[in-house]
Amino acid sequence: MNFLFNLLGGPSGQIYIYLALVLGGFGAGFYVEHLRFSEYKSAVEIAAQKQKAEVESIKKQHQLVTKGIQDEYDAKLNLVRQYYANGVRNPNGSSTVPGLSTTAKIADVAAAYNLLAGQCAETTVQLIELQKWINEQIGIK
Repeated sequence: MNFLFNLLGGPSGQIYIYLALVLGGFGAGFYVEHLRFSEYKSAVEIAAQKQKAEVESIKKQHQLVTKGIQDEYDAKLNLVRQYYANGVRNPNGSSTVPGLSTTAKIADVAAAYNLLAGQCAETTVQLIELQKWINEQIGIK
């Protein structure tokens, strides 16, 4: 220890003061950076919690929109199927399809037309509801 003491400038004690100041400066710098890092971690955790809550809210909105559109689609599809199951009605009279020739009766063209018209109506309902669903999903933020 004597060798170190003589090497650093003798017994005047100034070296201890300088050493204490340097170590104190390092300690204070470490402590300040530790406080900054702790504050940063807290800010990141708060931001993550806020983002998680926002994502959950958006998911719930998407589910509500999907459920509403699904219910509306099912109701419209049931109406279309019911309408075409009873046959296409002529608005001017009570017959189902106007004026088919007698040769067409063999293939039951009226039933085929009703089936085709029903399928077209179902596809139209599907497309309209899909467009509505997409537009409402895009609007959620």
